[in-house]
Amino acid sequence: MTNSWRFSTLADRHRALGSKLEDWSGMGTAWQYAGDPEREYLAIRTKAGLMDVSGLKKVHLNGPAASHIIDRATTRNAEKIMPGRSVYATMLNDAGKFIDDCVIYRMGPNSWMVVHGSGGAHEQLTMAATGRDVAIRFDDNLHDLSLQGPLAVDYLQKHVEGIRNLNYFSHMHTSLFGLPVTISRTGYTGERGYEIFCRGQDAPAIWDRILEEGASMGIIPCRFTTLDLLRAESYLLFFPYDNSEKYPFENEGPGDTLWELGLDFTVSPGKVGFRGAEEHYRLKGKERFKIYGVKLEGTTPAEEGAPLFKDGKKVGVVTMGMYSSLNKHNIGIARMPVDCAVDGVKMTVQNSTGEIPCVAHSMPFFDAEKKRRTAKG
Repeated sequence: MTNSWRFSTLADRHRALGSKLEDWSGMGTAWQYAGDPEREYLAIRTKAGLMDVSGLKKVHLNGPAASHIIDRATTRNAEKIMPGRSVYATMLNDAGKFIDDCVIYRMGPNSWMVVHGSGGAHEQLTMAATGRDVAIRFDDNLHDLSLQGPLAVDYLQKHVEGIRNLNYFSHMHTSLFGLPVTISRTGYTGERGYEIFCRGQDAPAIWDRILEEGASMGIIPCRFTTLDLLRAESYLLFFPYDNSEKYPFENEGPGDTLWELGLDFTVSPGKVGFRGAEEHYRLKGKERFKIYGVKLEGTTPAEEGAPLFKDGKKVGVVTMGMYSSLNKHNIGIARMPVDCAVDGVKMTVQNSTGEIPCVAHSMPFFDAEKKRRTAKG
């Protein structure tokens, strides 16, 4: 573990499960556990799994200018978000290139929380806040436990009144096991799931009790990288692992447009005035590549970073691959030329062990209509 300056209060639990607490976003994170991640993937797809995602950064903004800061820093129209609701958003630099994604939570009329990963969101918010009537604070005590899977709501309803009525991308301030929490109907798995925001000092008790009580339902602890298997099926990108920061262009610096990443939907219709807006709109139709899916033959998944070939010429790279024994498909997220990003285009993936034929395939591969994650009742 290197460079970690943030610490989860669940570190001892993760070590006991076999983690060496690899650094992610400044926090020692349970990147791996002992045992097979396939078991954890299956638990989240069929039952439920519990993950510590406290490495996500939580930034509070309070004051009359808070909504203005969010409007300037992100692609979403902040005033359309009401208290108790949240939205997925992106952030750009002056060149109109992606620098981070986040979830924006409106906690009250002038109270917000922005949750982001390892990109530049905190710096972007701080820059936009300069000279404005707003207090901005990074919160490293607030932990985030993610309970994901079809049985997550069945477990939580035993303890949280009204949890079944909580809509997708809504949150509630409540208590769990007599401890203060905010529960959000969000996640990063493509399943119906919940994020439990709690104080660091309360996280161990909440973690232990969910796993103890939920064991009979098949709820198990899950490593952070189990998310890779889930996100590949559900078209959920992970900065910088799908981006040019990791897979650089030959003749230019890093930076991808929302049009290239398929994230242009995160721009509120007609919105202007956010950082990079002019360049964002100018770059429409000028995509250098597309993020698109590939579907491989057989059961051997594409290796991370495996080259993608068409007619003997390297045309792209697979950023994440997985084979699902549950859904019986061998799929991946890839960066490829625009003319290859069409269903049925034949290519090959070059693994270290040999070539695997594949075809371009639209994403998501699983629950394309998003009925599972948005289910009501």
